Formats: sequence, structure tokens, C-alpha cells
Amino acid sequence: MIRRLLAVAAVGTFLAGCGAPKPAEKEPAPAQPAKVGATQPGYHAAKSATLEAVRRRGRVACGIHPGLPGFALKDARGEWRGFDVDICRAVAAATLGDANKVDFTPIPNNDRFGPLQSGRVDILSRNTSETFARDAGLGLTFPVTTYYDGQGFLVAKALGLSSAEELSGARICVQDATASAGNVEDYFRVRGMTFQPLLVRSEAEARKKFEAGECDAFTSDVSALAAARSVLGAPGAYVILPDVISKEPLGPVVRQNDPVWADIVRWSVYAMILGEELGLSSRTVEQARETVADPEARRLLGLEGDLGPLLGLKADWAYQVIRQVGAYHELFRKDLGADSALQLDRGLNALWSAPRPGLMYAPPMR
Repeated sequence: MIRRLLAVAAVGTFLAGCGAPKPAEKEPAPAQPAKVGATQPGYHAAKSATLEAVRRRGRVACGIHPGLPGFALKDARGEWRGFDVDICRAVAAATLGDANKVDFTPIPNNDRFGPLQSGRVDILSRNTSETFARDAGLGLTFPVTTYYDGQGFLVAKALGLSSAEELSGARICVQDATASAGNVEDYFRVRGMTFQPLLVRSEAEARKKFEAGECDAFTSDVSALAAARSVLGAPGAYVILPDVISKEPLGPVVRQNDPVWADIVRWSVYAMILGEELGLSSRTVEQARETVADPEARRLLGLEGDLGPLLGLKADWAYQVIRQVGAYHELFRKDLGADSALQLDRGLNALWSAPRPGLMYAPPMR
């Protein structure tokens, strides 16, 4: 009896096994798109000797103009303010997490590159134009253009001039040992015109001689002329002629032997440009970090992508730049534009995507 029952049970088990449906196999989950970051194959975190020195010191050493309104000038409390000053503050925010950790060194024009070449400063942010000879022959590199400028002429309105081509025979103040001195010579020579150069050592000396009537015109970058006009006794009595006689891409300068540091300076500026493009500002970025859904904005603010370590920076480096210093439009408006004494238009320095497009363009954050 027992054997019969066991046999029946065995047959039932066999039949049940044959008839029971097999559980459906799960389909493999779709592959997620790769997110490039410091851990992505083929990408390697880089090291910078300058960054390591900055972190040991706890400060960024920045060379600036001794006194140029809008770009670098001490305020009533003795604090350095201006566009070039803010570029260095952005680098400090990116590297040290604190925009105030900067030591500013005024650099005279007659030796503007020496302190950088010798290692006295980590970055020169001093309304300096990139040229072939400077880029190729000084052991230095220009990582990024922060302001697109050109050389012009400042004259008294009372002269009734409408063009620089009316300056033949004029006495012209120009700073010695600058690109401006060479540019003005080229301009007059090509047109068969003559002029009397009055070479000066600084913008301050040029302003003094120009206002005293020792020269008929003062030539320099248009932004520098606007700065000079803003501190003259009667700014409204002077006009910048419409002629722009050169290209002057201004920006920070670093040593050529540390390309990673050059990248850090470059992307500190790009972070501010991208901040403007993505609609961020120092006032809104903190809230945006909690709510933003745009993938590029999230990568910029360090919420995804893990990109910062590629340059030896923390994930939130760009967030700190925008929060503490601002997006590009904030710097421009405050230092050079509508909220400043210079009252400069964005012009070529508008975003590439603006209604009146300019040249400001940052590579994608990805």
C-alpha cells in the first residue's frame, strides 16, 4: 500500500513539473547613458603645482593695476574693487571656497610680467591684451578673454572732432612701453598722417597731462579711456571718438608651465559666463541648487557629473564662484556698465545668444 502511494505521488510530482509554467525571465534594464566625470574611463584628474601652492598658502596671489576705475581701485574702506579684482576673487572661490582669500599686489606697467614670471603672483589680472609676442615669447599664457576691447581716442568736446582721421598733427598722450604706443604709430603711418607723441609712464600721468591741456588727445583702450573720463574734473566735457584702431582682447595671464592652473583660471571665468547663459545669479543660485532640473545647470552647480575633481577642485566649485562673486552680467553691470561710473555698453561683450549677439561664449559643461 505504501509503495503504491509513493509511486502515485512520484508520478504526480513528475506531471506537475512537466505542466507548471516557468517563471518569465526579466528583461535586462536598459543601459544608462554614461556620465562623464573624474571616475569615467579615459578621464584623469590632473594636478597643478600652482594650485597646491595656493592651498598650502591659503591665499591666491593676484597682480592688479595700481589704480584703474572699473577694473582695480581701492574704495573708501581701502578694499580693492573692480572687474579685474573680481576675476581673481572668482579663482579664489573656485580653488579655496572663499572669494576673500586673495592677496592683491599692484603691478606697475613697466614690469607687469616680471612678478608673474618670478612666481611672486599666481595670476596677473591687469587689463592686459593678448598679442602674439606676449603669448609666444614670455613663457606665459592667456587662458581666456574676459573683456573684448579696442584702442580709441579721448578728446575735448570743444574741439568739435568726429573722427580720429582729423587728428593729423595733434599732440597725443600715450603710455610708454604698451601696445597702445605701437598701435597709434601704425595708425598714423598707414594714413600718411603725423602726430606728436607725448610718452607717459602711467594712466594717471596721462590723465593729468591731458586735463591740463598738454596734449590734444589721450589714446588707450576704450575701457581705459572711459575709466579716465570718469575721474576727470568735468567728465561731460570729453568724448571718446567712434574710431577703434585695434583689437585688444583683455584677460588674465598665468605661467605657461602649469597648464592645469591655466584651465582652472579659464573655467572660473567660463563658470560666470555659463551662469549668465543659464539664468543664474548670485541672488538666485542658492535656491536654484535646490530646484534646478536643467542637466547642464546641474553639472555646473556640482549636483551631478562629478566634474570638479578633473581639475583638483571640489564638486561645488562653480556654485561657489557664482554665489560669492556673481555671474558675468553681474560683474559687468556693477564694475563697468549701468551701475558704474564708466557706463560702458555690453557691445562685443554680450553673450553669443543675446538679442544683440556679442562674443562671450563658454564651452559646454559636460
